[in-house]
Amino acid sequence: MCEAFFGVFYGHGGAKAAEFAAKNMEKNIMDEVMRRGTEEIEEAVKSGYLTTDSEFLKEDVRGGTCCVTALIRKGDLVVSNASDCRAVMSRGGIAEALTSDHRPSREDEKARIQSLGGYVDYCHGGWRLQGSLAVSRGVGDKHLKQWVIADPETQIFTLKSDDEFLILASDGLWEKVSNQEAVDITRAFCFDTNKRPMLSACKKLADLAVARGSVDDISVMLIQLGKFL
Repeated sequence: MCEAFFGVFYGHGGAKAAEFAAKNMEKNIMDEVMRRGTEEIEEAVKSGYLTTDSEFLKEDVRGGTCCVTALIRKGDLVVSNASDCRAVMSRGGIAEALTSDHRPSREDEKARIQSLGGYVDYCHGGWRLQGSLAVSRGVGDKHLKQWVIADPETQIFTLKSDDEFLILASDGLWEKVSNQEAVDITRAFCFDTNKRPMLSACKKLADLAVARGSVDDISVMLIQLGKFL
């Protein structure tokens, strides 16, 4: 069976953390997968994220990055995130969010932050950690590392025949386009008799978010799952 790794990394405070994660995350995760085996794949992914984080912190560079990754291996789809980047699958045309956004306003994240002596307040149009960051997990962010953890949440799914495609995207898309709407738009391209390139679907989604007023980073990746069945 085919094996593949995909990721979207959206930096804040500069591009260095996103560039570092894009370059190193796959290797760090796959090294752990090979060492631990499929039975411990969730822990392997977690270790890969934490290793990427600790290695970046040693670079002594400012900034951080949001992350969402997808590993396809032996018929399984392993989806992980540390941030508000999101993974959404089309299952027979029905949108299913495979990740949960890590925001300071999420009750369990807020409780964790407060238990560590941090605070969450509403400023600059949203809920923020220490009055600064709008996400509660990610790689980097050395000055907030006490509260911004790199531990991912991971879900594992066995791919089935009605699993059509996976959308990985940053919050610049999801703040303006719903999960189901993104699936509906993408699906029109997947089953288009004119066979338009899938990149056109990504551009359509990004353009729609911009037209609706998104001023945040918009990164979109589309993965057709049929080829991995």
